Amino acid sequence: MLPIVIAGAGIGGLSAGLALAREGFAVEVFERASVMREVGAGLQLGPNAFRILAAWGLEERMEDIAFAPHAIRFRDSATGRDIFRQDLGASFVKRFGHPYRVAYRADVQRVLLEALPVPAVTLHTGEGVRQFTEDEKSLLITTDRGEAIRAAALIGADGLWSEVRAAIIGDGKPVEHGHVAYRAVVPSHSLRRGIATDEVQIWVGPGHHVVCYKLRRGELFNVVAIIESHASAEGWNNAPDLQELEKSFANVCAPLRELLPLLRNSRVWVLRDRTPVRGWSRGSATLLGDAAHPALPYLAQGACMAIEDAMCLAKSFARTAPRFSTACLEYERGRIARTARVQTAAREMGRLNHLSGEAARARDAALAARNPNDHEGNAWIFDGTDTALSSTSESFFGPEAREPFS
Repeated sequence: MLPIVIAGAGIGGLSAGLALAREGFAVEVFERASVMREVGAGLQLGPNAFRILAAWGLEERMEDIAFAPHAIRFRDSATGRDIFRQDLGASFVKRFGHPYRVAYRADVQRVLLEALPVPAVTLHTGEGVRQFTEDEKSLLITTDRGEAIRAAALIGADGLWSEVRAAIIGDGKPVEHGHVAYRAVVPSHSLRRGIATDEVQIWVGPGHHVVCYKLRRGELFNVVAIIESHASAEGWNNAPDLQELEKSFANVCAPLRELLPLLRNSRVWVLRDRTPVRGWSRGSATLLGDAAHPALPYLAQGACMAIEDAMCLAKSFARTAPRFSTACLEYERGRIARTARVQTAAREMGRLNHLSGEAARARDAALAARNPNDHEGNAWIFDGTDTALSSTSESFFGPEAREPFS
């Protein structure tokens, strides 16, 4: 059988390569970057992703590189008071069967890369997928260097600005929401005691919020500040506008102000997503992860959705091979409602994080009424691919909007 080609070697592309190889397929992964390097700093792995990683035999390796937060803690940025705390300990693991972990993106990529079986999976760096055509027998894929490759199927895992998506859907640029993220990772030992806690801290306030947590067994500390801004630069590695950052956090409490100097050498990116759409697949080519359903980061589910995609796609391919066009459609139909729900709920979470006045007080009161050990509000996310699509479960802030499709 011809190989399955994957465009992109991020979390989604590597997960897809591993999942497909475990089902017996030969895979070739093409990554345009010449070096596998850190992009995006920290990420969060809920039990919906950890369940799949454990099934792939990676549980111990992920535990080795991750950090185990005790709770997710919401705090008011102006006063420093606690708003809400969700326990991530014994009650959480008992409910979902797997833990909640936070990790350095580069470490997760390395674990996935090292797990790829050779020779079933071949990784090509410094070369991306440029274009593809399809006839009755196979796909013809052309790489950046002009090499022509016959493939059984193509998986576009090439991210938010996916060229494979442009060929399949052609829906233009992703959507800006007027939010910009400043991110930095610093050694935990360089911080005053009490700043780097054992929780995922989420500070919320008018027009801004901050998320921070430990990484790499607690050795590193990840800080992400998100503000409302008119910036529109592309990429993940832009220089910070420290005056804009300072202005956005001018009235915050002393503990939060201690975090802001950590962002002096931060990297900045403009947050973008896309409105959920159908039609990820064309013949034996389909999309995965951010190429298919990019979401704002406010539910911390980007990597998790890509890992879920990889597992579901591999199972669809195994069931229907060699009818890969059928497999692509089956995979898309099985994923679109869930991923659209995450995209829509993430947008709403971003709006709720930045509320002010009476709206913020109503939000805080609703959160404060929640039981830290009652996890049903997030079961629609953390139960994973087994969650019924008709579920009426609520997110942190109540019922999320139903998913629209354009």
